[in-house]
This record gives sequence, structure tokens and C-alpha cells, in this order.
Amino acid sequence: MNDPDRAARRSLARHRGFATLLLLLMGVLALGAHFLPPGYAAGLLDAAAKAGFIGGIADWFAVTALFRHPLGLPIPHTAIIPSHKERLGRALGRFVANHVFTKDEVARTLSGLDLSAILERFFQDPEASRAAAAALAAMLPRILASVEDGRARRFISRLLPRLLGGAAGGRLLVRALRSLVAGGRHQEVFGFILDQLRTTLSTKEEDLRAAIAERVREQGGRLVGWALGATIAKRVLAAVNAELDKMGPGGSEIRLAFDEWVRREIDRIEEDPSRAAELGAGLKEVLAHPTVQAWLWDVWRRLREALERDAADPAGHSIALLQQMLRNTGALLAAEPAVRTRLQGALEAVVVSLLPAAQAELSGFIAGVVGRWDTAMLTERLELFVGRDLQFVRVNGSLVGFLVGGLVYAGLRATFGPAGLY
Repeated sequence: MNDPDRAARRSLARHRGFATLLLLLMGVLALGAHFLPPGYAAGLLDAAAKAGFIGGIADWFAVTALFRHPLGLPIPHTAIIPSHKERLGRALGRFVANHVFTKDEVARTLSGLDLSAILERFFQDPEASRAAAAALAAMLPRILASVEDGRARRFISRLLPRLLGGAAGGRLLVRALRSLVAGGRHQEVFGFILDQLRTTLSTKEEDLRAAIAERVREQGGRLVGWALGATIAKRVLAAVNAELDKMGPGGSEIRLAFDEWVRREIDRIEEDPSRAAELGAGLKEVLAHPTVQAWLWDVWRRLREALERDAADPAGHSIALLQQMLRNTGALLAAEPAVRTRLQGALEAVVVSLLPAAQAELSGFIAGVVGRWDTAMLTERLELFVGRDLQFVRVNGSLVGFLVGGLVYAGLRATFGPAGLY
């Protein structure tokens, strides 16, 4: 199996072996100095070698104590990294969050990035925009389901009447009515009402005849009711049906009167603020009525189920619509430099405003990741990355100790003369 850290392992072993050989050399020199004839050279070598050996041992202990217990002995304040992994992770997380991802550094980095151009290329890429649209469509059921939450439902139930109530709601309704009238849709509504009325009369004709006949008997007596009740009822219903037939789509006096009345009422509401406020208040009462709200939520439930089914369909209208919206956004960014500039500023402001919360999340994320690392693996990885440099600490400890020991001996000898064995 190919080991990606083979080169690092070999380098660490080579440098560790060199530091160990140098330490052993210092020990051999210190031992050999005891067998030399007494004199200045022997004393100088003895002092320098002992200092070098002690320095090498001290630095070996310090380097080893970072990663494990020296010689396997549970000496206090050793095996620092394994023992304090969680604390080191928290410290590393705070350092990265507070000293790397700073407001100035993030702002400087964002200013060097053309975020709007990145979004433009992303949105205009068919595959990328398709994937983004599918991801947004997958989120749609959760977003729609959140509206079903009791708190959201109560909030919307209270908010909707307030938004559509009052003069503003009346003016909004008037604009909607004027748009319907301009397109002739009010006549379609009127026609729908007439069709429903005609259907009702047809299905309830027998009941209506009986009711009219009963009314004739009440007013004219049983004899008149028996003789004329059924005839009068039949003629009344026939007259009503005849009048309804006259109100066809081709036009009639009642349709023209209805059209004139609707237009006149729209003008009056627009010209009279009190009428608009009255209409808004009425609309607010209607929307706040439990029956209307139950009907609206039933309509919403059916619409939501249809949207969820369509969003789950890869060939559905939802994904296609979202993809087209994203591509249109990309085209707008490409064609309008002013939009690009505003978007760039808005994105930078959003990122900078979210930075404090992101710093806390980043710090916790790094601390959590480090805390979950396997201790043995963490120790091995860190030693591979920094162990070679730490072996130079051992080498320097031996060499510096050797030189300082020799200098100290030479200085003392020059100042106070020979002492002890040498």
C-alpha cells in the first residue's frame, strides 16, 4: 500500500538519528575526557562535552514531552499534546477565528473578488443553474411545511387582515378590480355566477315549484292555491330562466348595467378615502372570519400539496421555473453594471455583518474537529509535520551546550586559574 507520508517518515527518522548520534558523541567525549592526562585541553573538553550532553538530554526531554511521556514514565507536564488535545483545539479555533478571519482581512479578500461575476457565470451555466434549481426545489417542501407550524399559522392569520385592512387594503383591492375590469374578467365572474344560479334553479326546480305553490296557497287560500299554484310556480320559474338566458356573453342590459356599476364604484373608492377605508375594514372582517380562514387554509393545503409534488418531479414546472429565474438573474448581472455594483456591495455587507456569528461557529467547529481526532493519529501527524524541525532543537542544544560549556570553562580558568582535578 502506498504511504503518502513515506518521505516525511524517512526525513524524521534521519534527523532524529543525527540528533541522537550527536548526543551520544557528547557522552563519549565526556567519558573520554576522564581518561586524558590532566591539563587545560582535558579540562576544556570535559566541560564542553558535559555541557553538550546535558543540553542535548534536556532538549530531547522537552521535544519528547510534547508528544509522549519520556521513557514511558508518567512525569507531570509531559505528553502535552495528547493530554490537552481539547484545550489545544479550542485555542486553535479561537486563534483562527479572531486573528485570521478578522473583519479587515475578510473585507480585503471580498473586495478583491468579483462576487457578482462569479454568480453571473454560475447562473448562466445550464448544469450549475439546473443543480441549484433542483436544490432550491428540494428545500421548497420544508419551507412550505414551516407555514403549517402553529406559530407561523397564527402569525399569518393575524398579519394578513392587518396588511389588507384599512385604506391601503382597500386601494390594493381597487387596483386588482381595475385590472380585472380592464381585461373583462369581471364579466367572466358575472357569467360564472349566472351559470351557478341557472344550475341551482335546474336542480332545485321541483322544490322551488312546491315552495311557490305553497306561498300562493298561503296568500290566496287553499282553493286558489290548488287551482293556480302549480301554474304560477311554473310561469315564475320560466320567466326567471328566460331572463337568465338573455344575460349571455353577447351582452344584455343587466350586463351593461353591471359593468357600469363596477366601474363607477371603482372610481368612487379611488376618489373617496373614506370609501377605501370602509372597503378595507370590510375586507379585514371577512379575512378574520373563522370560516373564511378555514377555507383559505384548505386552499393553501391543496396548493402546497400540488407544489410539493411538482417540486419532487425532476421534469416538473418548479425546477424549470427556478432555473429560468436563475438564468435571468445571470443575464441581468451581465447586462447591468449598476446591478453588479449594488450586488457586490450587498454581498460584502452581508458577509461582514454575519462575521461575528461565523467566527463563533468557526471556533467551535475547529475545536470540535480537533477534539474528535484520534489521539494517537493526531500525535503522529503533528510529529511528522514538525518533528524534523524539533530535531534541530536537539542538535542545537548539544552544539550550543558544548560551545557554552567550553567558553565557561575557558573564562573561569582565565579568571581564577586551575581548580579541582584540572
